[in-house]
Amino acid sequence: MKSLSARQQKILNFIRHFLEKQAFPPTVRDIVHGCGISSTSVADYNLAILEREGYLKRHRDVSRGIELLGEIAVKANRSAVPLLGTIAAGQPIPVPSEESWNAAASADTIEVPTQLLRGKDNIYALKIKGLSMIDALINDGDIVLMQAASTVENGQMAAVWLKSEKRATLKKVFIFPDKIRLQPANSQMKPIYADPDNVEIQGILVAVIRQFN
Repeated sequence: MKSLSARQQKILNFIRHFLEKQAFPPTVRDIVHGCGISSTSVADYNLAILEREGYLKRHRDVSRGIELLGEIAVKANRSAVPLLGTIAAGQPIPVPSEESWNAAASADTIEVPTQLLRGKDNIYALKIKGLSMIDALINDGDIVLMQAASTVENGQMAAVWLKSEKRATLKKVFIFPDKIRLQPANSQMKPIYADPDNVEIQGILVAVIRQFN
């Protein structure tokens, strides 16, 4: 492979970042606008070079028919997500501090398939401790992907911060006028009832990554 021009490298980076964000490839017009290129013919010329050099493959009968190849394709199909620590799927357990919920403050990350993010922003990961969500196929040691959020709909599974106890837990959330029920998905465990003023929603479940021993 020969060295790429600055424009060709910019196009390649744009395609990779577009795939990471959208989970599908850009059109040629997306590339024109995203890379500040003057016309689709200029974009086509540079895409032809990238294809000839083995960086990508084009399926010209498809509007989004750009397929990255090799190592860059692997990177484009995976995204780094902050791993913020451990959360209980049993009785609530302490978390180190509120700062640990800030994705920007986390030094630890894990790579996950980009498709698991489903195009959502502000995704972070937590490691599960406990067995209270096993009926929802969330087991001890699994990794859950959460979208940072401050509200939740009835029945959604969420990471909940219990303010007075300074504890966090993962449960299904049911909201009533005078209380909130945090429901485990384990018939052997009882729900937790909390005052609404004592509950802060920290994130909504997006995906589960199973751990097999």
